[in-house]
Amino acid sequence: MKTTETPGGSQRPLSLSDLNVNQLAARVSDLGAESYRVTQILDGAWRSVATSWSGVTTLGKPLQERLANEIRFSAFDEVERQEAEDGATTKLLLTLSDGAKVEAVLMRSPADPRRGSGPRATVCVSSQAGCAVGCPFCATGELGFTRNLSAGEIQDQVRIARQILRTEDRELTNVVYMGMGEPLQNIDAVFASIDGLTDPVRGGIGQRRITVSTSGVVPGIERLAKQRPQITLAVSLHAARNPLRDLLVPLNRKWPVEAVIAAADGHSRATGRRTTYEVTMIDGINDRAEDSAALASLLRGSGAHVNLIPMNAVAHTPW
Repeated sequence: MKTTETPGGSQRPLSLSDLNVNQLAARVSDLGAESYRVTQILDGAWRSVATSWSGVTTLGKPLQERLANEIRFSAFDEVERQEAEDGATTKLLLTLSDGAKVEAVLMRSPADPRRGSGPRATVCVSSQAGCAVGCPFCATGELGFTRNLSAGEIQDQVRIARQILRTEDRELTNVVYMGMGEPLQNIDAVFASIDGLTDPVRGGIGQRRITVSTSGVVPGIERLAKQRPQITLAVSLHAARNPLRDLLVPLNRKWPVEAVIAAADGHSRATGRRTTYEVTMIDGINDRAEDSAALASLLRGSGAHVNLIPMNAVAHTPW
């Protein structure tokens, strides 16, 4: 089995989504297979419900076995599913080849005739195993930081979500980088994963259907505007005043509210895209009248969306 280096520097088995089309073509050629097999492989991986090489039936057993000896079909050793009772949400608990664990969440929404929108299926993906930001009300922050995910490991979360939806005769409509980790602290892998997911050979998700959420990494916001201007920006704000945000989002001590808002406004001007600000409502902490007034004052005139999120209690914390 071929190996590749994790973003943390250790070796792990090479998986299919680690390879771009040219790299895959070179591997296929090295195995003595015809060039048209590349299309069959990509179609089997991204346009079917196959979960292993044996499921890509167009390849034939000899090539399936050769590929299985060289390249993992998926970056994940284990996939555990937890279904909500109403069937609207599926949580995926994913174990990587080095034992690191991440989560992805698949969310289904019905059509909304009032807004003229059809049914939606959105996958929320992780960009890191754990998180270094350390927000005290966040369960991921309690875990600490393990390592960055590779572009392939991010893409495979989307691939699994698509496979689930295909069994329901549905298609994935949106991708949000709002799972475990701070995406803009793993920006190269995040950008590479976006490039892969928007490539037509991998299903071609529209860039405007992808959202990247950040706790406020100002240089990353600026780079997002310049290098991936079609991607929607979301900011995990949680408080409009620096003393409180210093507590809730420790990254604020490096890039305070004013710098984050200025960067987000710059992103909106450069891209023509509205920013979404997310505020997790914590009883008695950031949901008072003065907090609402500060938020309104901070964002007045920006044209931004504000998403108020109910707080889910985190064990072993006062939140």
